Amino acid sequence: MHGRQKVRITGGVMRSRQVTFPAARGLRPTPDRVRETLFNWLGQDLTGWRVLDLFAGSGVLGMEALSRGAAWLGVVEQSARVAEAIRQNMMTLAVPDEQVRIWRTDATAWIRQSEQWLEGTAPIDLVFLDPPFAEPALLETVLAGLNAVRWLAPDAILYVEHSAAMAPIELPGWERTRQGQAGESLFMLWARRADGADVSPPG
Repeated sequence: MHGRQKVRITGGVMRSRQVTFPAARGLRPTPDRVRETLFNWLGQDLTGWRVLDLFAGSGVLGMEALSRGAAWLGVVEQSARVAEAIRQNMMTLAVPDEQVRIWRTDATAWIRQSEQWLEGTAPIDLVFLDPPFAEPALLETVLAGLNAVRWLAPDAILYVEHSAAMAPIELPGWERTRQGQAGESLFMLWARRADGADVSPPG
């Protein structure tokens, strides 16, 4: 699969900037209107947030977060070619090196080493999970891994996007607070909560 594709940042200080990325099997950027909905749910202002994108692909979800004030972004992408495109786009967008770290590995391997990678750093506030639709078991494996880590903030949020044909996921210790659908994509927010925490119902 060859050629390059473009995607547009929908909001924040980088709004309307376009980034390019190589066409690759399974690489499916989250559509503009879904990203707009997601960041409306999050309140648009992510100032100071620490964000992790475990299936980066085009990298646009993380760029949207930086555009809205995120303090730090961790990017996990297994394709060397795609990871390099993300690095080049960060340079084009003038994102400081210390604000972004890119790991070229797969998400499951990264989670196994994540305590080492993130040792001594502040907790992660938001995680993007948008794995290839053709690998539903991959999402379940990563979600199970996330429940075992210590680097998530007590009030962390997960953004999960998966095929609408996939069976509903269950996350013990998390509450689904928002959900939407666009075409074949089902997308939702999950809030981490302590026992007894008041969490708004889906809407």
